[in-house]
Amino acid sequence: MATLTATRAAATFPVASSSAAGILQVAWGTYTLATNPTAADIVQMCRVPAGATVIGGYLQAADLDTNATETIDIDVGWAAYGSEVADPDGFGNFGVQTGDASVHLPVAGIYLPLAGVLQSAGPKNFTDEAIIQVTAIAAAATGGTGVVTVVVFYTMV
Repeated sequence: MATLTATRAAATFPVASSSAAGILQVAWGTYTLATNPTAADIVQMCRVPAGATVIGGYLQAADLDTNATETIDIDVGWAAYGSEVADPDGFGNFGVQTGDASVHLPVAGIYLPLAGVLQSAGPKNFTDEAIIQVTAIAAAATGGTGVVTVVVFYTMV
């Protein structure tokens, strides 16, 4: 198990939070997986400020598993931080990602809208700053390397 940190999730990276309520803001992080992730590997992707209300976003990546029978499974959620309780799949327990062309992406790759609590309970408000992360549930059968991006849309309360 390893915890990796994208540039925009680093504690030294400034977190934008100066917008008025109702103005759409975006946090995002990109990380290049140089090796096939193993179960429980975490990549911290970006941060949202205290008071942020996440209203949507997406996971986008290269075709991370090129095997005919894919096994790679990564979830999107947030880490425990301040008073925030961790929910590693709070924005998406997506199951195995095939990377095949789909209605969302006409070429090989991964494009999944955030869901999880957004779908079941509505927008997610963070009292404290939050670290948005991806967690590997299962490694790729073949490959497992490439660029992964998480984009989060939020407003300030």
